[in-house]
Amino acid sequence: MLKKQTHYDVIVIGAGPAGFASAVRCAQLGLKTACIDNKRDKNNLGRLGGSHLNTGGVASMTLLDSAKLYYQITHEAATHGIRAENISIDMPKVIGRKDKIIEDISLKMVGLFAHHKVDHIIAKARLLSDRQVEITTEDTHLKSSLSATHIVLASGSKPIKLSCATIDNEFIIDSKTALNLEVVPKKLAIIGAGVVGLELASIWNRLGAETVLLEAQENFLSLLDQQISGEAYRIYQSQGFDLRLGARVTSAKKGNKKVTLEYQDQDGTHTLRIDKLIVACGRKPNTADLAAPEANLLLDDNGYVYVDENCRTNLPGVYAVGDLTLLGPMLAHKGIEEGVFVAEFIAGLNNPINYDNMPSVIYTEPEIAWVGQNEQALRAAGEPIKVGIFPLNSTVRALAMDKTEGMVKIIAHAETDKILGVHIIATQASELIAEAVLAMEFSASSEDLARTIHARPTLSESVHDAAMILKDRALSNK
Repeated sequence: MLKKQTHYDVIVIGAGPAGFASAVRCAQLGLKTACIDNKRDKNNLGRLGGSHLNTGGVASMTLLDSAKLYYQITHEAATHGIRAENISIDMPKVIGRKDKIIEDISLKMVGLFAHHKVDHIIAKARLLSDRQVEITTEDTHLKSSLSATHIVLASGSKPIKLSCATIDNEFIIDSKTALNLEVVPKKLAIIGAGVVGLELASIWNRLGAETVLLEAQENFLSLLDQQISGEAYRIYQSQGFDLRLGARVTSAKKGNKKVTLEYQDQDGTHTLRIDKLIVACGRKPNTADLAAPEANLLLDDNGYVYVDENCRTNLPGVYAVGDLTLLGPMLAHKGIEEGVFVAEFIAGLNNPINYDNMPSVIYTEPEIAWVGQNEQALRAAGEPIKVGIFPLNSTVRALAMDKTEGMVKIIAHAETDKILGVHIIATQASELIAEAVLAMEFSASSEDLARTIHARPTLSESVHDAAMILKDRALSNK
């Protein structure tokens, strides 16, 4: 139901991680705040959390945990002396568990809005000129307008579509549908071996689907440290991923309950026949119809909103955060930090974000996590560096868990010893990277990390031991 109030201190458009965080922080700082979002659940009630919660990171991670448990029982338990027979998977129940977790989180978010007195308006929003916002209700299609002293654009991003593979969400599907399949495909292909493609592959491969990944780039995970991406490629191949690089899809057609896909690589044209095709080739900012033409919101050629270092757009009093901008990567935690930053900036506080120490994670198994600069970039820049690498197969806890694939790599300045980058491929890498982020935030040296006492046996010892290798003091690795 629309509120009678028509003017706010702050209006936030979008209730994903960035928008939600910004709205709550604004309210905490005493600003009368409204958050407008048009997403609804199956009961036609407002659904907070954006793509990250409902169709992205949280949904994917939840299914991956189920897939890992299934794979552990069917493939790994025997090495522990545990026998299990007649194991089956109930996919509708798996999907139902995922949906229940998402619903519970969304309800908690609704409760936080209520607690902080944020007005949640369920409608489509469009920025007008002079800090006006047009709202259109989905059920009645009635239009009205609100105004605010400050407006925060946080409408997030959406999957990129391909003209050669038209989505029908039955046989050729997007990432949202791929997280709601109630039958495990016998054979599937994924266009894109980036973060989304790899996470989806990790789910369905573990659940028993023969999985082919088609990546147009010649290099695998080219933005990562090359040593880490090379190790990831080896591990994923050993897990049964059919990774095909330099593979450019030219057509995908459905027929006879199958998809026939053609792609080209350096060896010519090839044909695949599969049960499902997932299109996961990246995301783009959700700026279509975000602003009326007369608002004159400045976008680049790819639809990103131009902002300065304080997330201010070209329009007075209008900010953009999260996936809408090129300030940092498209990450939920980056959006949250920007949402909080803008709220505090509006309130007269200034707590800048250190984008250099922004961690990134790929939620596969093992996970990949990194922060700072990679080796190839530092060497290309001529920086004097030293590198410490510790393999997981020399970590006692990893051996006990039978999770020995991967490594921890620490790069430090050769003269000052300041940590410049940390790159991890390991089970629970997303947790291990936090220590590295904290160390780098305080400009720590590898000596500081090496002298920090770590509990034994733990996976975090691998971070400590990588720092010890940098100091030529390793005790548990040749």
